[in-house]
Amino acid sequence: MTSKNIKPVLNVKSLNFGYKGASILKDISFCINPEEFVAVIGPNGSGKTTLIKTILKHEIPDSGTIQILENDISCLSSRDLAMHISAVMQAIDPTAMKVRDYVLLGRMPFFRKYQFFETRQDLDIAQKYMELTGIAHLADSQMTQISGGERQLCAIAKALTQEPDLLVLDEPTSHLDITHQKTILDLITTLKKELSLTILMVLHDLNLAAEYADRLILLSKETKTIFSSGTPEDVLTQNHIQTVYRTQIKVEPNPVTGKPWIFIINDMNPHE
Repeated sequence: MTSKNIKPVLNVKSLNFGYKGASILKDISFCINPEEFVAVIGPNGSGKTTLIKTILKHEIPDSGTIQILENDISCLSSRDLAMHISAVMQAIDPTAMKVRDYVLLGRMPFFRKYQFFETRQDLDIAQKYMELTGIAHLADSQMTQISGGERQLCAIAKALTQEPDLLVLDEPTSHLDITHQKTILDLITTLKKELSLTILMVLHDLNLAAEYADRLILLSKETKTIFSSGTPEDVLTQNHIQTVYRTQIKVEPNPVTGKPWIFIINDMNPHE
């Protein structure tokens, strides 16, 4: 199959969004093809989370279109959209329920009219993704009694239980130590391959984005537009990062993987 015949999973065209007279996103256009892992990066205030919220219909854009598998999301009900897109947001609030019950919430979009209980198929699907995310042993634990990293894994299992076409994650590694950051991103990469997942993820950490994503979308806080998009090598150049983040850095290849690696320059270091 040639690339021109590939139908994108997500297609964003000329998206504009503003709030109280202030523009937040301007003329945002990009697409994500099947089985791609695309990371959105940019400084605080560049519109990364707002972009995610418009894709999830939590915010309504001023203009432009968002299509999931060629379906305009503005024409989809919340239930129909949930059959295509699942999301893991930044903070997973502890809730007073067992892990199994929390994960099973991902099956709710598939409940028929007047269906009040999960079917055997729902239970089997939830069990499958609890096992794949390594939390099956926590099934009877309370969400309030497990760690933040474990709650994040539960949120991923719940999102996967929706069996989505697109998995959207907003800073899934924030507030986690490096062990849990690696665990989460290794898991996402493995599931991408095993389940043929398509992934859109917001990341603050540029080095993590470089190591794990197939493509990057760099948003500019100053212009509210896409400053650059492409492979990590194309986007994470010294000029691009210093221009968008207004910070002195140096970019060198990671000695192990060869991916771009960003080093912060300490202006206060008297030995420089």
